[in-house]
Amino acid sequence: MMLAVTAFRPFSAEHGITLLIGAGCIAALIFAGRKGGNSRKLATAVLAFCNLAAYPMNLAAWMAPDITPAMDNLLPFHLCDIAAITAGFALLTRKRTLAALTYFWGLAATFQALLTPAISVGFPAWAFITFFIQHFAIVGAALFLPIVDGWRPERPWWKSPLKIYGITAIYLLSAMGINALLGTNFAFASRPPDNPSLIDHLGPWPVYLVSLNVICLAVFLLLALPFLGRGKPAGTKP
Repeated sequence: MMLAVTAFRPFSAEHGITLLIGAGCIAALIFAGRKGGNSRKLATAVLAFCNLAAYPMNLAAWMAPDITPAMDNLLPFHLCDIAAITAGFALLTRKRTLAALTYFWGLAATFQALLTPAISVGFPAWAFITFFIQHFAIVGAALFLPIVDGWRPERPWWKSPLKIYGITAIYLLSAMGINALLGTNFAFASRPPDNPSLIDHLGPWPVYLVSLNVICLAVFLLLALPFLGRGKPAGTKP
């Protein structure tokens, strides 16, 4: 007997239970990583696989016979699509720039996407499951890299936030260009998401794009503050 798929409702019991399950999985992976040895290798492999497999899983979900996918769901150009690929390779290579992108993007953008998901279908739709696997995997990697692998921002403390903000600005401009060509809504640069989100409180388009940029830079800087006085970067490669 197949379970009926319902529309996703933000802040519902379904949403809350999903967040608790995801948080528990992240905590378990970090705990395993902190134990070291084979436990750390396994936790790293699981997180890397979930991130690198996220786009193929999402693509399979949106290509289901009963779904008519939009171009936005077929091309891997949402920030969280790029963040998942970045996170997977950051875990495997420990490259400093990839780790920085994962940390700042994961905790500044993907975490917010978990609280206000831009998704229309609820459990047990495969698109619902893959959406949350992807976003929890990114946030998990963003926490795993500093807590387990010892990643630290570059010195001085503001250098990494400004660097990642510059890369993010380039991504936003690229998304706007692709949106103009294809009629997509990558980075929500053309219109706000359908579900309630922070964007709803930042003014009309294009005003909210300016507001988002200011908030983005402020949050990046705040995310670097916990590392003040924590020693120079370790566990990552240039």
